[in-house]
Amino acid sequence: MEIILKEDIIGLGFKNDIVNVKSGYGRNYLIPQGKGVIASPSAKKVLAENLKQQAHKIAAQKAAAEEKAAVLEGVALEIAAKVSATGQLYGSVGAAQVADALAQMGKEVDRKIITMKDAKKLGDYVALVHFHKEVTVEIPVKVVAENAAELKAAADAEAAIRAAADAKAAAAEAADEAEVLEALDAAPAEEATASAEEAPAEA
Repeated sequence: MEIILKEDIIGLGFKNDIVNVKSGYGRNYLIPQGKGVIASPSAKKVLAENLKQQAHKIAAQKAAAEEKAAVLEGVALEIAAKVSATGQLYGSVGAAQVADALAQMGKEVDRKIITMKDAKKLGDYVALVHFHKEVTVEIPVKVVAENAAELKAAADAEAAIRAAADAKAAAAEAADEAEVLEALDAAPAEEATASAEEAPAEA
């Protein structure tokens, strides 16, 4: 069914957008909550007239959104999170953490207008800030290990244990080779002694 949105709903649309939604979602949630109305022919006509009258106001809203977006121009975030030895995050990094990181930089942004795929591993991500239906800012987000020192220490310890085990195995292998070579060296002498003992005495 077609619905005219009465407010911005991130992931669906913005105020005054006409969107297609499932009937159950529209009738059981959007309409009862006052977030939308059925896009009947008469409602569409009223919407068009309102948009025409509000054109100046809409342009001003877009300009204000562009000013807010300009403040985030060139911003990139690095967010530290606790990580397991396998690189998996304890929890995840999402819109809330992005909003907090921006706030720490003195840039207040409502988390409700931020979307980002939840980060569950270390790496690079992109957060989108939706200031207006036509104004969206992309913010690069790098998720790094908060406990990097601990992870490095654990990795170094594991590497040391592995190196010691490899050295022990190499020493055992060398000892085995030495025993084999010693046995091979002793074999001809033993054969010669046996031959001398078996040879008949000369008359």
